[in-house]
Amino acid sequence: MSNPAGRRRVAVTGVGLVNPFGGSAADFFTRLMAGESAIRLYRHPASPAPLQQPAMHCPLFDAEAVLGRPLAAVTDRYSQLGIAAAFSAWEDAGLPRVGAGSDDYGVSWSTGVGGTLTFERGYTDFYVHGKDRAHPLSVVQAMNNAAASHIAMQLGLGSACLTYSVACASSAIAIGEAMRRIQAGESQLVVAGGSEAPLSFSVMRAWEAMRVVAPADEASAPGCCRPFQAGRGGLVLGEGGAALILEDWEHAEARGARIYCELAGYGQSCDHTHLVKPDSGGQVRAIRLALREAGLAPAEIDYVNAHGTATREGDPAEIVALRELFGEHAAGLRVSATKSMHGHLLGATGAMEALITALAVARGEIPPTANLTEVAEDCRGVAHVMGAGVRMPLRAAVSNSFAFGGSNAVLAFRAVS
Repeated sequence: MSNPAGRRRVAVTGVGLVNPFGGSAADFFTRLMAGESAIRLYRHPASPAPLQQPAMHCPLFDAEAVLGRPLAAVTDRYSQLGIAAAFSAWEDAGLPRVGAGSDDYGVSWSTGVGGTLTFERGYTDFYVHGKDRAHPLSVVQAMNNAAASHIAMQLGLGSACLTYSVACASSAIAIGEAMRRIQAGESQLVVAGGSEAPLSFSVMRAWEAMRVVAPADEASAPGCCRPFQAGRGGLVLGEGGAALILEDWEHAEARGARIYCELAGYGQSCDHTHLVKPDSGGQVRAIRLALREAGLAPAEIDYVNAHGTATREGDPAEIVALRELFGEHAAGLRVSATKSMHGHLLGATGAMEALITALAVARGEIPPTANLTEVAEDCRGVAHVMGAGVRMPLRAAVSNSFAFGGSNAVLAFRAVS
């Protein structure tokens, strides 16, 4: 089956993630629908100076239990989170772990800061503990393509194995480029997503220094990330991994796979204006390209999973873009920013939000922006989903990912007809 443009259609047949609550992607989505925040005050366990920040941490994740001791022993946490998410998505897609290898199946993965915990361990070993050599596996644990390579090796995937690092747009780009490979017939199936373990002393301090991290104490941490809120205080870092199994539609139907929805469009643009300040014009271009490829009119989009980081400049820029592109339809366009509950996973955030958007389309349920009680004046003009989630049939939805460096990536998902 081909789409109207003659390219192969792309099905989402599996979803998997590592999340702070434990359990499946479906369980995680249910908790998001209830507006439950996973953000807590995180105390860095080995910082050379006291460090506490609100963060989304995955304390229940046991790498040895999921991956086995040998693999866990030779991988950085960001790889461990990614491999576990890929395994979960693979199982969800009904694919066999034993004898599953195929030269027509590949990997498209992403990370922003890669093995930062490995780098920090080396620094601490030298300058704090006085050791005279680094861990012998430091290079292969820290490299940005380690997670993708391990996923390919563990699942026996012989098609292209690629890693993208484009700041906070990384995993949306990884998913979009995987879509391109399937459309072109280069791969029948791609494990696409991203993983991030940014809760190192250096990364947390670096983001704090930019003055964009939400202030919080123990009691206020769950509600401190408030996208689009009047008086919002900033973003919250998160760790985790998320994966989608993307598959050629005919291949999925032939093996009797369950299809969640169609990944129908992908748009990418560059702001070309400023390294960190978002530009609404660039965002509009990316959304328009995604809709054009999907063959969707703006009025057919029922939900936008916003990039919405709760920063002073980022949130209104995105709302301006939505109002410009969607016009009169914007007033009834459902919008939410799920970072309010799972934090900002940097290079993995686009995959987490793509997974949430795909489930929203498949289930006919839209999660809310948690903690949003009063929409800021500069963020009005769309139908913000506040409090708890809403249930309604969705024809199509988009997931926005906008990054430092001016890179914008948008994914469009369409319901199975």
